[in-house]
Amino acid sequence: MNTLTHLFTQTFFAFGLFVVSYYILVNIYYLFIHVLALLELRDDVRESRWDPPFRQFASPFYPGIGVVVPAYNEAATIVESVQSMLSLNYPEVEIVVVNDGSTDDTLERLVENFDLERIDADIPIDVPAEQIHGVYRSTRYEELLVVDKENGGKSDALNAGIWLTEMELFCAVDSDTIIDRNALLQLVRPFLEHPKTAVASGGVIRIANECTIEGGNVKSVALPKTGLPGLQVMEYLRAFYSGRLGLNRINGLILISGAFGLFRTDVVQEIGGYRHDTITEDFDIVVRLHRYLTDVGREYSVDFVPEPVAWTEVPSTRRMLGRQRRRWYRGMVETVVTNRRMLFNRKYGRVGSIVFPLFVAAETLGPLIEGLGYIILPLAWYFGLLSVEFFFIFFVLTTGFGVFLSWFGVFSEVWSFNRYDSPWQILRLLWYGVLENFGYRQWKTVVAWQGLVEYLKGVETWGAMERTGFKTEED
Repeated sequence: MNTLTHLFTQTFFAFGLFVVSYYILVNIYYLFIHVLALLELRDDVRESRWDPPFRQFASPFYPGIGVVVPAYNEAATIVESVQSMLSLNYPEVEIVVVNDGSTDDTLERLVENFDLERIDADIPIDVPAEQIHGVYRSTRYEELLVVDKENGGKSDALNAGIWLTEMELFCAVDSDTIIDRNALLQLVRPFLEHPKTAVASGGVIRIANECTIEGGNVKSVALPKTGLPGLQVMEYLRAFYSGRLGLNRINGLILISGAFGLFRTDVVQEIGGYRHDTITEDFDIVVRLHRYLTDVGREYSVDFVPEPVAWTEVPSTRRMLGRQRRRWYRGMVETVVTNRRMLFNRKYGRVGSIVFPLFVAAETLGPLIEGLGYIILPLAWYFGLLSVEFFFIFFVLTTGFGVFLSWFGVFSEVWSFNRYDSPWQILRLLWYGVLENFGYRQWKTVVAWQGLVEYLKGVETWGAMERTGFKTEED
């Protein structure tokens, strides 16, 4: 027993030293990114106040944008989403809704609400997608095109829309998403400023739960009640106004949300479109763009723009959220493994030598190591090996620093575009920043381990997401 105790003691101290060192490194990375984000946000806020988003007569060369909307069993939200997209303020836009073999009445709702008629369309023979049954055009809105096809998954549906649109750029948008009217005018800015090098740009995703939607537009912004949607508000603020802004500062953005991203159509077609064998197509496509454009020696830029906003409904139950996050984690691991030759590879510049490795350390391995810490701590306490000093350090490096980063995100929101403008909303945001670190964060480490197990077992299912629909003024 003494030998076992001694062995456990040595193992605990070795693991404890590793965890502390690891989290010091990860937190230094997070702090560095957040400071960069603050500098980037300062410049963006300053520029947005002096540069109006739409100067049609000053710049008549806005590239055409095809808004590609994959839809599978989205009857609950598809009409409001399409109405939102039809009201977008942009000179030349085409809305391409791809009905990916829905088994509910998604297509019927589109036909009924937008007076669709079937047309003879030239379907490219090389489109990397399942069979297309028909193409429809709205008799009320000429810019609305609907593609009906066999089910093939989100990547497959996106490819169908990309190959059918003739626009220079395409915007990938989830069907449960509401886009602000001027969002495309803001999101296209990198392509106007750097027309030869810009290949992709992403905007901000905000949570629409409890917000009031009228005519496809967000009329009033409200915070979700305390619960899973409320906690996700903090996650999204931190991810967009800190993480992606900071990476954008050093030209190291490797993730654009699949719910709201703008890409150069021909470049995405060059790399074969979206892969069918991935479940996180948004992460995969951006990493592959970095790889391809570096391999061919082409100068390029991938940008994050904090002004444009798209609103999406997030899961409100632990079952649905767990399903979503397990899929996200599986896809993240799959993308990292597929592109592993980029890790620490100086050929890919700061993306390969710095950003990608630190992303893997923080986002892929971090939750797993933290989860092990939650197991080791009670065992160490049981065997009388848990020192107050180690517990305090572990608490500060995980929970304490987590609260700090969350409040940093709230500060960025208040200081910049301030969609949550009442003092009560700000106080609730600060409370969410504390609350998410007690129970919710620990639950996410369990989900990460479950996602890893699913990846190792070869699970490839997407998992259906149940929608309740947006809140309207009549509700």
